[in-house]
Amino acid sequence: MEKIMMAMCGTYCGVCEWKEKTNCKGCQASKGDMFWGKCQVAKCCIEKGYEHCGFCDELPCDKLKQAFEDPEHGDNGERLANLKNWASGKFKYLKIGDLNKNL
Repeated sequence: MEKIMMAMCGTYCGVCEWKEKTNCKGCQASKGDMFWGKCQVAKCCIEKGYEHCGFCDELPCDKLKQAFEDPEHGDNGERLANLKNWASGKFKYLKIGDLNKNL
């Protein structure tokens, strides 16, 4: 797992289908200026000086909750689990949709 591909919102960009299609470097490397536009979650993280949202006292904040609930790009708790793992030093990830497979 490459730490640079840990998205600030809890997604692991190293396995994203858009990475290759768009030559996306991930939100850390692109500083939140993504191929699809500005990421408000990443911008917030950068402003606060965090590597990812897992270090924020407001986890999960309203911006992050909106990302989790987005009908097109949301998840079932995988990102929150990833952020908690990463903040505690466990560098593993759940791919979006993995929790749903176990239900």
